[in-house]
Amino acid sequence: MVKVYSISNCPWCDKVKKYLKSRQVEFEECNIETSEEALKECQKLTNDEAVPVTTADGKEYVLGFDKAKLDELLGLA
Repeated sequence: MVKVYSISNCPWCDKVKKYLKSRQVEFEECNIETSEEALKECQKLTNDEAVPVTTADGKEYVLGFDKAKLDELLGLA
């Protein structure tokens, strides 16, 4: 399960979500502003509150919008 931790009105979060959609990658959006659970998950994963954070396994993650790293994480390269 691919998860994208994001906040509202974040252009970089939007870029990640649009990119994943363009590559036909299904993902769950987890807004850390509206979900305390999502915030805790994100903090546990990264020890931070920076977004966007994309994870495929709950252990490895990509911070920000980096196509090469996203492709590598998701096996799209």
